[in-house]
Amino acid sequence: MTRPHIVIAGGGYVGMYTAVGLQKRLTRGEARVTVIDPRSSMTYQPFLPEAAAGSLEPRHVVVPLRRLLRRCDVITARVSSIDSARQTLRVEPPQGKPYDLAYDEIVVALGSVARTLPIPGLKEHGMGFKQIEEAIALRNHVLDRLDLATSVLDSGTRQRALTFVFVGGGYAGVEALGEIEDMARFATRYYDTIDDRDLRFVLVEATDRILPEVGIDMGRYTVKRLRDRGIDVRLNTRLESAVDHHIVLSDGDEFDADTLVWTAGVKANPVLGDTDLPLDDKGRIKACTNLRVEGVEHAWAAGDNAAVPDLTNPGHLCSPSAQHAVRQARVLADNIISCLRGHELADYEHKHVGSVASLGLYKGVAQVYGIKLRGFPAWFMHRTYHMSRMPTFNKKVRVILDWTLALFFRRDIVSLGSLQRARDDFVRANR
Repeated sequence: MTRPHIVIAGGGYVGMYTAVGLQKRLTRGEARVTVIDPRSSMTYQPFLPEAAAGSLEPRHVVVPLRRLLRRCDVITARVSSIDSARQTLRVEPPQGKPYDLAYDEIVVALGSVARTLPIPGLKEHGMGFKQIEEAIALRNHVLDRLDLATSVLDSGTRQRALTFVFVGGGYAGVEALGEIEDMARFATRYYDTIDDRDLRFVLVEATDRILPEVGIDMGRYTVKRLRDRGIDVRLNTRLESAVDHHIVLSDGDEFDADTLVWTAGVKANPVLGDTDLPLDDKGRIKACTNLRVEGVEHAWAAGDNAAVPDLTNPGHLCSPSAQHAVRQARVLADNIISCLRGHELADYEHKHVGSVASLGLYKGVAQVYGIKLRGFPAWFMHRTYHMSRMPTFNKKVRVILDWTLALFFRRDIVSLGSLQRARDDFVRANR
């Protein structure tokens, strides 16, 4: 008898944790599991800001899929379309021709991508902050700008190099800004011609508040703390243009900045538009409370790319957060196994317990079970919670060792931006 083939499209939170649950509970030979993702590792995104700031080694915040999923097949490729009627999906490897892969059960866990707008200059000069390579690139870029500023005579070039703009006041934007600002101000002690007051950090948010997940009062506290640190927080303000690194804001202000980080929200993976699966008005897959795709047999969905009803808040959907994604993946793995064995399916139900956010070293805000924390206690809770959620014991130990070493040694302030131009010297030598 042919083993059922379970294909998981996506190796992020939902994809990886679903595969972990399946390989733990499936008996040997009961089913074959294949995970498909363009990357061979899963990035633990809550630690991206610390990786960007040098508090954590970047390799320690990613989990190799093949090492963790030893009983699964892992394909490093892109899923470009899904045909649920034929029970096939289109696989596009980095090289070679695309091919179709058949499945018996499919888990659509393609996640989300940055939600960008048609703003002039954004595509050419903006930087994202969702993957480990983007965090590394941002760190290198910021330190490169400090090197440039201390090496030029032109005041305009210097000022532009030392101006850093972050667009988006959600978790990603605020945490990235807090950690990078901390790192950059610390780094200025090694530059004789740069004072930390020469640095200009601007946070642009289109609404009237930041960090809505931690509540209105804690959001206001965060704005005050950021402004106390000299960060220019612009609420009810939009980015209008970034052509040639010239920033134009909707409040009428204009200035030049070499660094533009875009963290203004996410949207469901656009690949979903090339499927025959039912989508809502935001491009997410319509899912039932048991995580089956509405009206489609042998198809499941969870995480950022799925519209899952929130049973704890009738009439609403589960928010696109790691807290939901990890828990949905566990229910999803159990339900797929129950389906294969002819058992009843369970509904997903989880009440959001709260949120924590880091604002830089020893600084943070949190609202958990109605309890509000700020400063060091919130920062400590942020680290403790996310360390506990970090996949694998190996990575947990490495993260703790990084933090322990940081207590005794100063930050290692060095740019490896030349890695992105590794062949330049070789090319010049062969002219």
